[in-house]
Amino acid sequence: MIDLLIVGAGPVGLVTAIHAAEAGLQVTVVEPRVGTIDKACGEGLMPDALHHLASIGIDPPGVDFYGIRYLSGKRVAEARFSSGPGRGVRRTTLHDCLWGRAKELNVNFVEGRVDTVVQSGACVEAAGIQSRYLIGADGLHSTVRSQLNLGIASKRSRPQRYGVRQHFAVAPWTDFVEVYWLDNAEVYVTPVDQQTIGVAVLGKDKINFDEIISRVPMLRRHLESAEPASKLRGAGPLRQDVPARSRGRVLLVGDAAGYVDALTGEGMRVGFAEGQAAVLAVLANDPQSYEAQWQRITRSYRLLAGGLLWASSNHIIRSMIVPAAQTFTPVFSRLVNTLG
Repeated sequence: MIDLLIVGAGPVGLVTAIHAAEAGLQVTVVEPRVGTIDKACGEGLMPDALHHLASIGIDPPGVDFYGIRYLSGKRVAEARFSSGPGRGVRRTTLHDCLWGRAKELNVNFVEGRVDTVVQSGACVEAAGIQSRYLIGADGLHSTVRSQLNLGIASKRSRPQRYGVRQHFAVAPWTDFVEVYWLDNAEVYVTPVDQQTIGVAVLGKDKINFDEIISRVPMLRRHLESAEPASKLRGAGPLRQDVPARSRGRVLLVGDAAGYVDALTGEGMRVGFAEGQAAVLAVLANDPQSYEAQWQRITRSYRLLAGGLLWASSNHIIRSMIVPAAQTFTPVFSRLVNTLG
């Protein structure tokens, strides 16, 4: 029997595995996909996420950015980070860095799919592997979460939001992450290397990527002669309500533990901190203590993402977001640095 089984080899699962291995635990990661894993992701690492990676020996290549810029028509609001730069990093590049570090620490990887999770008083079993504890890091539509009966059906009255992302071969034109606010969508532009940008669109229901880009004249001009550098990928629905983060010997981290929205770009920062906290709970043989730590780690994200999501869902208030950020720049700056 091993100490810890982690389900999911995305960035949060791998960071969790690295923390566990550094603490001396015997760790196995189960993942059905082979090789480098890609998925729809904004790919902007906020300063705290970058600092977290440095603390576990990882300095991923990419393009540093120094703040967040909101744009709506002729209105522009920007805020610089106060704790150093963030970094745009291709999801595939980050995966390779994390996977390499995990292998250095003798983390074991098993190709497989978890269909059932069976717990007893002393262990948990999944994918034919017995472990003292299991951490589910298997994303928005977590199988582990379903096995624990911790999913909550989305309210039908609540419009579902989705995200799509594609890369383009064009040199970055700014050292900020740009967020273009439209009447029904947000468009995020993140530099990921010296010749590539990532464009992510968040919106309701079915997103027509090309149509939305066509409504952002400044961005459209930059992309006119740019070739796509990746396939269009999508994710969603984004909202995942989860009543608890653990049950018995199983804990949830990252998107599997619950998700509000991608509006704030904090997924990695929050997920990395959750993974570290979950490992500490395992080391203490006290998985129930993780819930309080999760609440603490995610409090600012849940408040800000929830508030921004509420504001953006009202057409009148939505139209005031960028003008307000421009007018009250110090407040906007404090909010951005709370996220970082």
